[in-house]
Amino acid sequence: MKPLAPKVIKPRAARAPYVDREGLEQAALLREVALRHPAAAKLIYHVPNGGHRHKAVAVKLKEQGVKAGIPDLVLPMARGGYFGLYIEFKATPPFDAAVSPSQDAYIHALTEQGYLAIVCRGHFDAMEQLRAYLILPPTRAAA
Repeated sequence: MKPLAPKVIKPRAARAPYVDREGLEQAALLREVALRHPAAAKLIYHVPNGGHRHKAVAVKLKEQGVKAGIPDLVLPMARGGYFGLYIEFKATPPFDAAVSPSQDAYIHALTEQGYLAIVCRGHFDAMEQLRAYLILPPTRAAA
């Protein structure tokens, strides 16, 4: 009988820690909005649809109305004939992700309902689009 050779354990290759670039850039955007556009900062909000959740939590959230594809940021300020602004926020290239089919469908549906729904790639792109939206004249309801 042959003696067993000792088992060689190979160390795993070190994996770089995960960096939520999109989240970091979105937080930077919201800090800048707070400094430059306080009225918008009071109203803009993030829709926390992403992230990993326990399956039971995901089921409960879906029952409560969470839907795939809803854009990340909502600004309920009517400008330029639009009812409000929705931003699907992606990280700056090359760290950006593709727009999913559910995100694309939701953006089109929002546009059909009179909202400006756009995809922004990075903090600077989003800030530029937000500034352009805010200088549009306020949308007034017909009396």
